[in-house]
Amino acid sequence: MKILNEMNVSFLSKSCNESFARSVVASFVLNLDPTINEIADIKTAVSEAVTNAIVHGYRMESGIIYINAKITDTNKVIIKIRDKGCGIEDVEKAMEPLFTTAPEEERAGLGFAVMQSFMDSIKVTSKPEKGTTVTMEKFIIPRAK
Repeated sequence: MKILNEMNVSFLSKSCNESFARSVVASFVLNLDPTINEIADIKTAVSEAVTNAIVHGYRMESGIIYINAKITDTNKVIIKIRDKGCGIEDVEKAMEPLFTTAPEEERAGLGFAVMQSFMDSIKVTSKPEKGTTVTMEKFIIPRAK
């Protein structure tokens, strides 16, 4: 697998930057000529990952969210969203539908489930007090030209 293109972006963990993150990743992927549904899937998954970093990773603090996106020669998009926040003690438990660490904010606990439903694969790595990285992959079906 060869990397054809790559981008990196970082921004403050503010809710207003969630839409920026969705837009910048969607714009980056446009070179692959994705369908509207493929773009919507990617935007939704990025939105969920960034929101998790803001709400759960940094909680009441401010920090930096990092996004790395790659496009491969097999039309695969690889997106890594990373924070240096509080981390996740039990990743397996956190990925269970309806689990949330912020019930007081009336969070549904569906972020990881949503990401999994819209992407081909998702991997979460985390260390308490070090942060979390969410790696998502999606294959964009080549369109006849």
